[in-house]
Amino acid sequence: MRSLPPLVKLIEKCSKNDDMEKKLKRYKYGMLILTFFAYMSYHLSRKPLSIVKGELHHNCSKEDLQNGNTTHNTSTWCDFPPFDSPDYKSLFGELDYAFLFAYAIGMFFSGMIAERVSLRYFLSIGMITSGAFTAMFGIGYFAEVHVLYFYIIAQVFNGLAQTTGWPGVVTCVGNWFGKSKRGLIMGVWNSHTSIGNILGSVVASAFVGSQWGMSFVVPGIFIAVMGVIVFFCLIESPSDLGIDPADSSCICNYERVNANEDDEEGPKCDDGNKVSDGIREEVAISFLAASKIPGVIEFSLCLFFAKLVSYTFLFWLPLYIQNQSSLGAADSGLMSTLFDIGGIVGGITAGIISDKLNGRAYTCGVMLIIGAGMMGLYNTYGSVSLTVNIVLLLITGAFVNGPYALITTAVSADLGTHEVLQGNSKALSTVTAIIDGTGSIGAAIGPLLTGIISQKKWMAERFHHAHFIQYYCCFLFDSVDDQGDETASTRRRSSTLVLSLE
Repeated sequence: MRSLPPLVKLIEKCSKNDDMEKKLKRYKYGMLILTFFAYMSYHLSRKPLSIVKGELHHNCSKEDLQNGNTTHNTSTWCDFPPFDSPDYKSLFGELDYAFLFAYAIGMFFSGMIAERVSLRYFLSIGMITSGAFTAMFGIGYFAEVHVLYFYIIAQVFNGLAQTTGWPGVVTCVGNWFGKSKRGLIMGVWNSHTSIGNILGSVVASAFVGSQWGMSFVVPGIFIAVMGVIVFFCLIESPSDLGIDPADSSCICNYERVNANEDDEEGPKCDDGNKVSDGIREEVAISFLAASKIPGVIEFSLCLFFAKLVSYTFLFWLPLYIQNQSSLGAADSGLMSTLFDIGGIVGGITAGIISDKLNGRAYTCGVMLIIGAGMMGLYNTYGSVSLTVNIVLLLITGAFVNGPYALITTAVSADLGTHEVLQGNSKALSTVTAIIDGTGSIGAAIGPLLTGIISQKKWMAERFHHAHFIQYYCCFLFDSVDDQGDETASTRRRSSTLVLSLE
């Protein structure tokens, strides 16, 4: 049992007479709220770059025309070097790629580290470090740093620090909540992603027109402060409080058997081995063993295509709206939040439907097929009017981000506590990291391709993403029958995995 956080120790001293049920309920939902705000801060600190892009390079001639200024003889006088060059979109793509590629590679290692260290230290250190490198990007404005590598270095190390977030919070929530209504609970909880994006857009938009460096410094401070709060408050598991719903049993090969209280030698498992304190210590599984869990590889590849689309919207939608309309950088950033608002509704809806049908795969597949069609409609009719743009953004966000949220939360938690693990909870972080890490490779490729393709034609990039998402749906239906009901081939894999884990 790990030591309790400082603030929780104080609460425990003041509430010694509380019964176990009341204590469990208090901390269970307390940790849900804490991890919600923790990961919200991660996404809040990722959003500023997409808002600031329009300020780093914009139409200076248009600004001169609006202000009646004719003294400038160059169309890039108002741009921030080194983003004043004609290939500025490629430079933006490199910044995105630096963050996302580091995030994708680091994620595969992050999950394995999270299984072996304290999640409280893991998350708090990662959040404080991420805050420092987020602020570093903004400091470049105040220090007038015009070297591209300065910003790339900030993006790379920020990407690595951000990998601590997802395996940590999903593992914590998975430890506190069982599979009952997991889709609904995690669908609501996962709205932290979209709310973080929305708040990040609002904060960045507030400073982008005056001092864009503050668009990074403020979110950096916010996530660092949240890291300190996590250190003082996070309880990783109910067992840290001495709460065991089945304290009259022991775990053997990760299966519970009755303990014999009269046995002087203490409780024993089926194989006759002694178990200290009635529980056999769980051992973290290897990366290879986690990848063999039925459904992990399939859903990892599915998320690859989903995040490719979603992160392209995350990093490029504000600039696209600005280029396709008369809106400025700040207004375009606020307009882009509609995609995330739709994502909140989509994530909750996907969770409810998947719980009712007991079918995560079919829910994701159907919604993403519709999402592919909505992307085509947005590309064709999004510029017709402001009203049409708003409606299409909301609907597209719901059908793209909804299934993406379901895979990264409920599906990851389901697979991390799969029946073949026989109760071992030490696989959740690694499984989450494999799925999200693979998806993050797609997230890195999408914005990079956009930076290259958008030099020629945005429409071509949109059609590419529609094909990606359609392929994702086909792959999802063909590869995964259902998370609750495995196919015969999956059952054969399950029996093989059980042998390898024992």
